[in-house]
Amino acid sequence: MRRISVFGSTGSIGVNTLDLLTREGGAEAFQIVALSGGRNVDLLASQARALRAELAVTAYPEQLPALRAALHGSGVEAAAGPEALLEAADRPADWIMSAIVGAAGLAPGFRALRHGTRLALANKESLVTAGPLLLAEAQRHGATILPVDSEHSAVFQALVGEDMDAVERIIITASGGAFRDWPLERLAQATVAEASSHPNWAMGQRITIDSASMFNKALEVIETREFFGIAPERIEVLVHPQSIVHALVGFNDGALMAHLGAPDMRHAIGYALNWPERRDLPVARLDLAQIGSLEFRAPDLARFPALRLAREVMAIGGLAGAVFNAAKEAALDQFIAGRIGFLDMAALVERVLAEMSGRHGLGNVALSLDNVLSADAEARRLAFEMTHN
Repeated sequence: MRRISVFGSTGSIGVNTLDLLTREGGAEAFQIVALSGGRNVDLLASQARALRAELAVTAYPEQLPALRAALHGSGVEAAAGPEALLEAADRPADWIMSAIVGAAGLAPGFRALRHGTRLALANKESLVTAGPLLLAEAQRHGATILPVDSEHSAVFQALVGEDMDAVERIIITASGGAFRDWPLERLAQATVAEASSHPNWAMGQRITIDSASMFNKALEVIETREFFGIAPERIEVLVHPQSIVHALVGFNDGALMAHLGAPDMRHAIGYALNWPERRDLPVARLDLAQIGSLEFRAPDLARFPALRLAREVMAIGGLAGAVFNAAKEAALDQFIAGRIGFLDMAALVERVLAEMSGRHGLGNVALSLDNVLSADAEARRLAFEMTHN
């Protein structure tokens, strides 16, 4: 019986992961070691009870009494806070889903790799902020990292049996988000509610807004470079409104291998869960005749400056990814709080990057987990100061 942990079980990726685990037999087929969530302790407790988890962890210590009350009599252990998350990651498991949103998912993912496990990585920030460290840690312990972002899972699948030396380019697609057809002049007035509605995917608020700003795709460009070891100039982005083609790999003979599927994260989750096998998944089968046509267009860099910033971050290297992600998360906080406008997010990230590059020479600082976390904290403080002074 495989031992399974899911970090971020109450988010959209986590909910879909538990759906697949339940469909494949739930507590009768898997031994659920740990589940973690945020403030939605009722859902976390319900999940832990249904799957008879050993441990349920909320990221927020103040939520521990409510979690304990919700789990009373279940036999499920309750815990809270960052240290509890690390302790949960220390518990041996055969397969771990890393789906905590943001830089908070970095440390638990690192800790889990010590067990030589299979880490299903939905937390793209781990590779953006500390890609070389994470990959080295996996190699050190004989662990396998499996991509769960739909784009990177698609590339991973297209590369099965292929030689990376024959790859000329990798193309990842973007829906364009909520504002893909808005006139550029309207974006400055975009509201949080408008940015929180995705035309194709059902996701959490933060990632949906990141999709609208293309910061999500900017992170995925960096993630592509880290995961597949391909030069930045060989990574392309296409706006594809239907979200049917998730990625394409171009080879030196001119061929393009594309991965197509309905916009359902259970494709990528299920592939990682069952790898190296394929199993039936409860996802829609495409009817290409009904779809009729697929659209592609180049992204407008004036509309989506995050893509330009991602290229600059890759050129700088070192701690630039950590600063970029932290500033992005802080800018998103300020937008959701109503302190800055939609277009101000990219401007704030660019200011933080410039300031910290001037202070530290980010590309020349040794990459270590401590330095990554320190740069993350400093970038957040700086972004806060820039929006409150």
